[in-house]
Amino acid sequence: MADKKAKPGARKSEAPPSKSKAPPAAAAKGGAKAAAAKGGAKPVAAKAPAAADRSATTSIAPTAVHKSHSFRRKMVGLVTSDKMDKTVTVEVVRRSLDPVYKKYVRQRNRYKAHDPSNAFKAGDRVEITEHAPISREKRWLVTRLISRREEA
Repeated sequence: MADKKAKPGARKSEAPPSKSKAPPAAAAKGGAKAAAAKGGAKPVAAKAPAAADRSATTSIAPTAVHKSHSFRRKMVGLVTSDKMDKTVTVEVVRRSLDPVYKKYVRQRNRYKAHDPSNAFKAGDRVEITEHAPISREKRWLVTRLISRREEA
C-alpha cells in the first residue's frame, strides 16, 4: 500500500538535497575562525594592557565638548495656534512637483512643538527641531524665532 502512495519516479534510497549547505563564498567570509578550523593559522587573541598602561590611559581627562545632534531634522514654519500651555502648533508648507501634471503643489503639515517659555505667538515664523517624544503628539522643539508677526 505504501508503494502506491509514493510519487512516480521517486526512489526510496535517494535523500532530498540538503538546503543547509553554505556556498563556497561563505567559507571565505568566515575569516580566521574558518581558517583555523581548516588547519590554517590560528587567530591571535589581543592581550590586555599591563597595569602601568591602564593607569596612563585613565589619567587623561575627557574633553567637555558637547556636540549637538546633527541628524535631527529641522523645519521652518508658521505658528498657527498658541492656545495650549507650553505648546504651539506649527504649520510647515512644502512645495512638491506633481508627478502627472508637473506643477508645484502646496503640501502642509502641522506639528505640535514644545515652547517651554510660552514666548511664541500666532503668526510668528519659527524653526522647529526633531526631539524625543515629549507627550502623545509632541515630538518637536521650537529652537529659534525667525521673524515676528507683522502687526497691521
